[in-house]
Amino acid sequence: MVGFPGAALFIIGLSVCPPLWWRHPCPTTHNLISSTLPASSTTTTTQMFSDARYQRVPPSDTTFKKSRAISHHIAAVLRSWIIGPDDMNGLPDFRFESIPDGLPPSNENATQDVAALCEAAMKNLLAPFNSLLDKLNDSASSNAPPVTCIVSDGFIPVAIDAAEMHQIPIALFFTISACSFMGFKQFQALQEKGLTPLKDESFLTNGYLDKVVDWIPGMRDIRLRDLPSFIRTTDPDDILFKFCAVCAGRASEGSAVIFHTFDVLEQEVLNALYPMFPRVYTIGPLELLLNQKQEADLSSVGCNLWKEEVECLHWLDSNKPRSVIYVNFGSITTVTKEQLVEFGMGLAESGHPFLWIIRPDMVAGDSAILPPEYTEETKERSFICSWCPQEEVLNHPSIGGFLTHSGWGSTIESISSGVPMLCWPFCGDQQTNCRYTCLEWGIGMEIDSNVKRENVKKLVIELMEGEKGEKMKKKAMEWRKLAEEASGASGSSYRCCFETFSDGIPYSDIDATQETDSNIAAAQNNMLALFIEVNAMGLQFAAEERSKVLVFFKKPVLN
Repeated sequence: MVGFPGAALFIIGLSVCPPLWWRHPCPTTHNLISSTLPASSTTTTTQMFSDARYQRVPPSDTTFKKSRAISHHIAAVLRSWIIGPDDMNGLPDFRFESIPDGLPPSNENATQDVAALCEAAMKNLLAPFNSLLDKLNDSASSNAPPVTCIVSDGFIPVAIDAAEMHQIPIALFFTISACSFMGFKQFQALQEKGLTPLKDESFLTNGYLDKVVDWIPGMRDIRLRDLPSFIRTTDPDDILFKFCAVCAGRASEGSAVIFHTFDVLEQEVLNALYPMFPRVYTIGPLELLLNQKQEADLSSVGCNLWKEEVECLHWLDSNKPRSVIYVNFGSITTVTKEQLVEFGMGLAESGHPFLWIIRPDMVAGDSAILPPEYTEETKERSFICSWCPQEEVLNHPSIGGFLTHSGWGSTIESISSGVPMLCWPFCGDQQTNCRYTCLEWGIGMEIDSNVKRENVKKLVIELMEGEKGEKMKKKAMEWRKLAEEASGASGSSYRCCFETFSDGIPYSDIDATQETDSNIAAAQNNMLALFIEVNAMGLQFAAEERSKVLVFFKKPVLN
């Protein structure tokens, strides 16, 4: 794939999915822009930041537009990644700008109102987004090539409107699983069939959610409880339900959709999705694609929303192989004080060593305080910290299992590492991920939402010692091998990233006169070529700022 001077790719990333950058050594100039919106987790953000290490950067313009509305995330990203004056050394072709998202300022460490963020994404972003596009297309003021293509997070529907208004092709990148996307895509049908909203809250516990939905393409024996949790509302005007229904419903308006998965993992669902869209591409696991190449100029770039406590790695070194259970509920999930105690005592009574990540804001409205008997039981075989380098932890030889909230980032990282899971889904797509992890892929067991220490103890022991746990560990290693094959030199995801995409433009002297019209036509005929240039750069911006939208602007660097 090659580009041409005077072309631009506008990349917009919301929260749930990660826009990525591919870098390659052809002599071209592009304007690449990405914006992110509300609701992205640390793992998702990490994927977009860390994937920036993937390929060499051609002379190009890249603008990363940020309309992520979770303020504490954007602040954390800026603190951890680019806060210092020297943090961008070696990356002279990036700069940061912002646009307003229409929400008032908030405490960067406070739990954010996701519903308000989604509503703002639909109501407040189109005008500033269009203004930014107009600014970038005005070469006199932007000092950048015009925008010729948009790659957007799938959960930012105003990008579709902006693309249509500017007559620019757009690809929608979903970093959720394909199976959970298929669940979101059924929201309208579920409502039309009267299956949601629920009549009242008794339907949450009276067995109604066990009803099997047998008409969803590519999904067998799926119960209502296995679909994304927003169907459990009793409010016919629920913002999160409507937002997800709109985003999934409008995905077919794009020129392509991209999922962070790999073919054999979700083949049945993907086969059902292929006829629904002009193009469907799978480009996961991103961490395995990234790890194939490392670049000196990007190796020092950090990509985490919380400060990692690497001391936990030294503690893991002191434990036997496959002996430690790793516990992390992600960057957004909250628990009650009672749930924290039940998990803590279940882990304590299991008798197995564990590494537990407890964020400062993880206990809703309270401090994370465990009872004295917990400390006495676990002082010789536990390590608690507020955050960790998860990919390194999951790949550490002492890790034998992962107690997770079943966020897709954590799930696919665990699959990539060959680690079986105990699943305690919290909300959103996590219920669907849990279902597939446990029943379709055979590498997980579910912990009841009404968590009790006895159940936690029982499942930890079964995972670490039992016959079923051994089968899960073996199956997890099989999936790891398949993930490595997909991201390997001849794998399906590797081919999507490196071989599938070609804009049909020959290499040329960067100083030569370019055939602009024919180049633009070629790029637009297969705009995914330009997307992949962005793909491996992979700055997934869960970076969140309530009052501003972060923009990364990549200026041409002529070598």
